Amino acid sequence: MKTIQLGSSDLHVTPICLGTMTFGEQVDEPTAHAILDRALERGVNFIDTAEMYAVPPRPETFNATEKIIGHWLAQNPTARQKLVLATKVAGPSRGMPWVRGGSADLTAADIIAACEGSLRRLQTEVIDLYQIHWPVRHVPMFGGAYYNPKNENVSATSMQVQLEALGQLVQAGKVRAVGLSNETPYGVHEFVRLAEQFGLPRVATVQNAYCLLNRTVENGLDETMHRLGVSLLAYSPLAFGLLTGKYDASGLTGPDAPAEARIAKFESTRKQRWGRPEALAAARRYNALARDNGLTPTQLALAFCYTKWQVASTIIGVTSVAQLDEDINAWVTPLSPELLKQIDAIRWEMRDPAL
Repeated sequence: MKTIQLGSSDLHVTPICLGTMTFGEQVDEPTAHAILDRALERGVNFIDTAEMYAVPPRPETFNATEKIIGHWLAQNPTARQKLVLATKVAGPSRGMPWVRGGSADLTAADIIAACEGSLRRLQTEVIDLYQIHWPVRHVPMFGGAYYNPKNENVSATSMQVQLEALGQLVQAGKVRAVGLSNETPYGVHEFVRLAEQFGLPRVATVQNAYCLLNRTVENGLDETMHRLGVSLLAYSPLAFGLLTGKYDASGLTGPDAPAEARIAKFESTRKQRWGRPEALAAARRYNALARDNGLTPTQLALAFCYTKWQVASTIIGVTSVAQLDEDINAWVTPLSPELLKQIDAIRWEMRDPAL
């Protein structure tokens, strides 16, 4: 795999990124280390994590993923120089009192303290890409559909102050490049404008959900990113497993549902966008289309992301080495123009049920 430059930064990454939010919940530490070993062996040079992980978030596993990765890096001292390491500071944490006391804000001091904590847990001197996990502003995300100015978080720390804090970390040599996550076109544009106006770090990336069940990136964010030179990191390309076909026959719950699969195992996940009946119905259509064309559902879903011009790197989350190999092997899966038209036809009919 060739490497891709992230925005205007000096970071060059593989178009496949290993996501790690399963480490510390569905994946124990020895298995996580085996997955990291295999990813490096297969040529993947990009690892993404977050202070909030593992997922689903709970106090018992808060910070667990970064610690697991840090232990692996300590045991493999030559690995760090081969990798681009990304992590994220959690946004406002209402409903999660174990994250900064459930604060409705993300202050400059919060950003700097969170970065220091991530550096310690990851056992590294620098974070290559440091991202704001979700906006401080009140915007639709994680399944929300509509913006309402009445819900504005008027006392929240401004984008400029957040960016200034990130700039301090860059100046101190603790962060190489900065990014956003779960952002809107306005948010991306404003962060870039502020960076250019005040000489602050320019946003290199945006990490947003993008898959067959959620192509909302293509509703304007893609133009913003293209014109501003910001790279998309696509997360949940398999829609929390819906696009693997594992739920096609059983549904998300019931005696025949795969017990250890994420949506079946965690009720909190089923209450989110991936658990909607409309999402499963659309997934079944795409999965059937894959089989009709001699592909597995996983191959179709990943090849869709791998071949889209909008995507710089696709974040794959796995629970085993076998899954990792399957996801990486899908890199060479071709999608014909006719098949892409069929994909678009299903989207036109069923839209984005997991937006």
